[in-house]
Amino acid sequence: MRTILGEFLAIDRKSRTYAIAQVLKNRPVDVRICDFDDVVIPLTAEEAMLEASRCIQCPDPAPCMLACPVHNDIPSAMWLIEQGEFLEAARLYRQSSSMPEICGRVCPQEQLCQGSCAQTKAIAPVMTGALEAFVADYERASIGTSIPIGESTGKRVAIIGAGPAGMACAEQLVQMGHQVVIFESKPGPGGLLTYGIPGFKLPNEVVFARITDLENAGVQFEFNTYIGKDKTIDDLFEEGFHAVFVGVGTEIDAPMEVPGEDLPGVYKATEFLMRANVEPELLPENLREKPIVGKRLVVIGGGDTASDCLRSALRLGAEEVTCLYRRTEKEMPGGRYDRELAREEGAQYQFLTQPVRFIAGNDGRLKQVECIQMVLGEPDAKGRRKPVPIEDSNFIVEADCAVTAVSYWPDPIIMESTPGLKTDKWGLIFVDEKTGATSKPGVYAGGDATTGPSLVVTATAAGRKSARAIDEYLSSLD
Repeated sequence: MRTILGEFLAIDRKSRTYAIAQVLKNRPVDVRICDFDDVVIPLTAEEAMLEASRCIQCPDPAPCMLACPVHNDIPSAMWLIEQGEFLEAARLYRQSSSMPEICGRVCPQEQLCQGSCAQTKAIAPVMTGALEAFVADYERASIGTSIPIGESTGKRVAIIGAGPAGMACAEQLVQMGHQVVIFESKPGPGGLLTYGIPGFKLPNEVVFARITDLENAGVQFEFNTYIGKDKTIDDLFEEGFHAVFVGVGTEIDAPMEVPGEDLPGVYKATEFLMRANVEPELLPENLREKPIVGKRLVVIGGGDTASDCLRSALRLGAEEVTCLYRRTEKEMPGGRYDRELAREEGAQYQFLTQPVRFIAGNDGRLKQVECIQMVLGEPDAKGRRKPVPIEDSNFIVEADCAVTAVSYWPDPIIMESTPGLKTDKWGLIFVDEKTGATSKPGVYAGGDATTGPSLVVTATAAGRKSARAIDEYLSSLD
């Protein structure tokens, strides 16, 4: 497609550079905080065409393509959208992405494609993510979507984890003709997409529509099946599977290791988001009640999960919601856009603050959080300035509820139950970067279980990469 656009490279870039940028609209704050529905008002066809027309068609390799982990051909897609060829643009995205309707919504575009847009230096970057979601939604609404099914190879692949890495791997494998079964420990599909990302950012119907595409293509789902407990990877091979892909993510909340962390009213982020956002029938029985947020709630952490918890708490009725973060906003790993929405909805931020103790009231539930003030010292191994506590600066924050969203680890059970599967000290699986192959023959892995907490799009890219490697491996068995 990019070669076709060669004749258009002499377009009037100056007029495009200073064209009026469209603005992504959200539902009014006083309306959207009353529910968990999508906050974004979808673009109209005219708005999408106008926004796409701002793309100046950078020569290959375009910065936005290089910044995209799945390397979507964004300039070509922008050209097609500008011409009103929405279906062609959607088909182009699906050549490189297994879930454009999802990545277009949840990717931190300001750090990836949109952040690399040449238009950033002029007025504003092109809204690449919103346009990706627009054409994917347009395709589904107008003609529907389907996954092509390849000629059967007679090979069976087991995928552990129904999250983005597993979904992407399955979407590719069925096109290659392999039979795929996805094993999921939870009662429903989607992994992080369903259980970790609130509906106001990613509506469930968007995720479940893609799940239906996979089912229609022949992918089977086995829910409430905990690999490592109910059966092992070696059991899967004995059952006749020829290869296994592990995409279990990192769903174990890292402890803060401070006194009072186990008090009633102190939640781990994963449990809090599941109980706050997911329909009861998709949850284990012990997690079906909504969390009790009280009047004052604090969230500890600075990533996207912290923003999700802040915004969820406001929708659950908390009156004062505050994020406690031990560095400054500049060092926060989460997306700026999500923080802006959280502030609009009423969340507050308290920086250079480190909780050191959770204190119970007379009823045994959380009442206060003891904190200490921090100052930024020398950079750590990753280049981030290390927070250093200020001696004798302890103070109290009143709180009826606290949510810890500090870090996440992989579930060690698969590693512990799989002889020959090498992991690092954190439990992350060692893989070949080019193929996703693990140390155990026939077993591949990708996503957060190999990298640590990362992005939906990087997990998607890993699943697709491993699918290609698995296909080659299965061919070698013949």
